[in-house]
Amino acid sequence: MPTLDVSTLGVHESVGTVFPPAVFRDALDDAGPSVRIVGTADDLSACDALVTFTYEDRFLDADLSWIHSIQAGVDRFPFDALEERGVTLTNSTGIHGDVVGETAVGCMLAFARRLHVHRSNQERGEWQQPAWDDAFPLRRASACVVGLGTLGRGIATRASALGMDVTGVKRTPIPVDGVDRVVPPERLHDAVADARFVAVAVPLNDDTEGLIADAELAAMRDDAYLVNVARGPVVDQDALVDALEDDAIAGAALDVFETEPLPDDSPLWDREDVIVTPHAAGFTDEYYERVATIVRENLRRFAAGESATNRVV
Repeated sequence: MPTLDVSTLGVHESVGTVFPPAVFRDALDDAGPSVRIVGTADDLSACDALVTFTYEDRFLDADLSWIHSIQAGVDRFPFDALEERGVTLTNSTGIHGDVVGETAVGCMLAFARRLHVHRSNQERGEWQQPAWDDAFPLRRASACVVGLGTLGRGIATRASALGMDVTGVKRTPIPVDGVDRVVPPERLHDAVADARFVAVAVPLNDDTEGLIADAELAAMRDDAYLVNVARGPVVDQDALVDALEDDAIAGAALDVFETEPLPDDSPLWDREDVIVTPHAAGFTDEYYERVATIVRENLRRFAAGESATNRVV
């Protein structure tokens, strides 16, 4: 790979969705290049590279050599156009496994121990104990984790640590730590049929869009819960609402949605059997440090003429 000269690194103001741009800039103060915060209206011509949360069409005309996404998901970036212009695209995959795993398993705990119901009762000032058979221990529950990348492994290892029986769905069904059995996507229906919790942790692409729809939801147990920490379009939201309204499944914990923010008129807001979080499963006070580590490493690699880590394009 040719050496990339990054003299000025731009930090797009959109990273403020996750952490303060100034905090991130200061974390790279001694990384080598000059680091400046740039806004949507600012000229990018002085920047050789850009760290960003969002994508703007003008990035293609800015003569950038490298764009780094602070998210793992990069489906909003035009791969072909970037490649045509010789722009390297990297992402932040690999940094979210622990916190997303904690969020997903935290939702499983909430459903098992009825914490979401107790919280709603508290807001209404109601003292209401659950029925004798509403709550259950996770050690007796099973989980199917669809996708065993960084996020899926983060879920699986934590679910296993709580004594859950874990099945994983993965293209190459090789053994994975914390997973009792691994099955290929062709056996997805069989895998979800046996699980009390189905956690979706796949990237969004042509193969996974609408992966969980009517047939998959129908294959799930009527006492099962869906947990989506992948991308909204991976789950057919209309099909999910229908399944919830028909009591075909017990509930859902959703961190991602087809439309974000979730519209005010969405029926998902008012359902006690649904936990809604605002695409925040990966949030942590360490987020900026984790991204900065990847950026620093790639600055070193570019200077040495080495291949980028987490390269997408």
